[in-house]
Amino acid sequence: MDNVKPIDEVAGKKINQIVIGSCTNGRLDDLAIAAKIMKGKKVAQGTRMLIFPASAKIYRQALGKGYVGVFMQAGAVVMNSGCGPCLGIHEGALGDGEVALSTTNRNFKGRMGNPNSEVYLCSPAVAAASAITGVITNPRKK
Repeated sequence: MDNVKPIDEVAGKKINQIVIGSCTNGRLDDLAIAAKIMKGKKVAQGTRMLIFPASAKIYRQALGKGYVGVFMQAGAVVMNSGCGPCLGIHEGALGDGEVALSTTNRNFKGRMGNPNSEVYLCSPAVAAASAITGVITNPRKK
């Protein structure tokens, strides 16, 4: 059974960490969507935002288009390309009780390194809008 909920059912839930990208979902168009929303904004206090371009080529393209600068000015951390914290083995692993919003591809219990955390999957637009507010936010209703 899929673990799926409409955004309006979870909107307003406090988020500790936002993850955009990884080896599977860090495409240039994903980063473009998020950068457009983040431009001139800041990541909410108490919220971590990690960006993982899918490949070195995409990282270079995002750098050239100014997306990396937008994310850094907003207070996000742009990581090396490739697999991100979704495996729960390095940067971005969650602590007990933490809540993550992620554009990665799986959210089963224990994903992102801790069975005592919650992971919600979303689009890059939802991730970026939520990074600004610090809670799950529908970008269409901002």
